[in-house]
Amino acid sequence: MAMLVSAGATLAFAGSANAFTFEQFHTPSGNINCGMGGGFVRCDTTEHTWPVPPKPATCEFDWGGSVGVGRKDPAEFLCVSDAVGGPDSQVLDYGERITLHRFRCASKTKGVRCVNRKSGHGFFVSRETVRLF
Repeated sequence: MAMLVSAGATLAFAGSANAFTFEQFHTPSGNINCGMGGGFVRCDTTEHTWPVPPKPATCEFDWGGSVGVGRKDPAEFLCVSDAVGGPDSQVLDYGERITLHRFRCASKTKGVRCVNRKSGHGFFVSRETVRLF
């Protein structure tokens, strides 16, 4: 998956059947950076202490620090060659949440939880923990 959007961008392509919005944000600590849009939510963790599953042989890029959830399947670790969020994106303060279509992410002092409200699949990620569901 390639994110071709600069940090902090909110894009809306109107007037077509493929119209979508893309939002990027980060936690106040700056350790968790996320992007949502186009039927997907992804969060990258700069620093973490949780164990990383074995890297798939098919992954040529970075592995273990990014998780995501799409329209139907459970959340998963992602093989990525780019980054989302970053210091120029909006801060999602602790206690706040952001909703875009079927996806909702909430920022808390303990971490970020993102869920697909239709399928119930999602993830929780923090410096210490990752849970995929």
